[in-house]
Amino acid sequence: MHFLRLLRNPSLKWILAVALFAVATPRAAQAEALLLIEADSGKVLQADNATMPWYPASLSKLMTAYVTLTAVKEGRVSLDTLLTVSPTAASQSPSKMGLRPGTQVTVDNALKMMLVKSANDMAVVLAEGVGGSIDGFAAMMNQTARKLGMTQTSYVNPNGLPADGQITSARDMAILARAIIRDLPEYEYFVHIPSIRFGRRITQNFNKLIGRYPGADGFKTGFICASGYNLVASATRDGKRLIAVVLGASSGRMRAVRAAQLLDRGFAGNGLAWLRPSLGTVENLAPIDASPPNLHEEMCGPKRKRPASDEDEDTIASSTGGSATNGEGGSMSFFATGLQAAMPKPSELLGLPAAPSEPVVVYTGPTKTGAALAAAVEADSEKMQPAVKRGKRTRVVIKVDKKSDTDAKSEAKGEAKSDAKKDGNKPDSKQATAKPARHANAKPDNAGAKPAGAKSAAAKSVDKQAAAKPAAKPKAATKPKSDAKQPAS
Repeated sequence: MHFLRLLRNPSLKWILAVALFAVATPRAAQAEALLLIEADSGKVLQADNATMPWYPASLSKLMTAYVTLTAVKEGRVSLDTLLTVSPTAASQSPSKMGLRPGTQVTVDNALKMMLVKSANDMAVVLAEGVGGSIDGFAAMMNQTARKLGMTQTSYVNPNGLPADGQITSARDMAILARAIIRDLPEYEYFVHIPSIRFGRRITQNFNKLIGRYPGADGFKTGFICASGYNLVASATRDGKRLIAVVLGASSGRMRAVRAAQLLDRGFAGNGLAWLRPSLGTVENLAPIDASPPNLHEEMCGPKRKRPASDEDEDTIASSTGGSATNGEGGSMSFFATGLQAAMPKPSELLGLPAAPSEPVVVYTGPTKTGAALAAAVEADSEKMQPAVKRGKRTRVVIKVDKKSDTDAKSEAKGEAKSDAKKDGNKPDSKQATAKPARHANAKPDNAGAKPAGAKSAAAKSVDKQAAAKPAAKPKAATKPKSDAKQPAS
């Protein structure tokens, strides 16, 4: 009754009307898209520019994984199937494994390399192995997108490198993430592997929430200059699983913070949710008829102090990013401030090291276990040795064997410098790498008998290692010419 009496006050009525208008009115268009949904029901909890067309970058690899693992599930290929690195695959821009043409790798190892390191060459290896060619596989990707109801998505290649007509939206990425959870539960561990070890090199998952955010259990990052920093992330608490999609964040750190804030709101609930109009399910979000925003100038332009890449951890949202620097996106933040627990600051969320975990061993050649696996890891390590004479890049790789986060960062910076020299030090040619840790549900990898004799660090890691076995096409968008050589990550 007291509340009803307050509503009779004209000034309070005006304040409430303004608040309701703020809730019901979408935010002004800006270079960022946010979406939060329930994984089970598809119910939309928050949506900002969720159906704005966007360049997918390496989020395309989620569809590459879905199509490949569907082929595995249907028996058309197996995780042990050997695929050969073609000259086309080997010629892809970084980030990549850098395997030479003719090298063979299993579907299992190619998937792990692609999803953890965001290896563009491995995406092409899988595409050629499953679809016969890049074009053939892209047709399979588009057919699958239509089947899943991803009406705003069109694929041209399997790795997300810039291409005319390759677009998606936060809505469609959430639909794809739900499909992976729903249709491929036995292979879902591929999207939350914390790190991989190839020879002496350890690469952490680019998704910084893995091993840091409580309950984080998937998916994938992406970056090219035109799209900004993208992330599809999921987390589970008390049996409730949420999926957050962030497109166009201003840095690798900020996309993780944005996703964490979305997830926090979803898990905490909102006492004022009754004031917010129902958003329905993700499939029912109305598409926006527009061209994808081109963020090249903000991400890779001359005003940026450092070249943009997935290692761009220290750059927080700037005035050109279009979002408030406090990270409080969404129309509800206006009058929900003070009623919720404070959101974690970027330094608090990402300052802590990832939870300790044993890297998943990946290697070239046929599936191996035990002593044979240890020997394969040593052989891959030896293949990396001659590159020591080439400079900083591989000298840092050897340091990575000490499992130092500092060394991992140094390796990534070394790769960026090396790649920049190849492309004439253009900001668009810099490629990314980032870090995080192992999910409890990850399946054990090829455990085997211990090889006799002395063992290197890599061999010991192998013995401890667990191995895991077990859409109408929219109108084409014009790709910015300045992104022609931009690596996806």
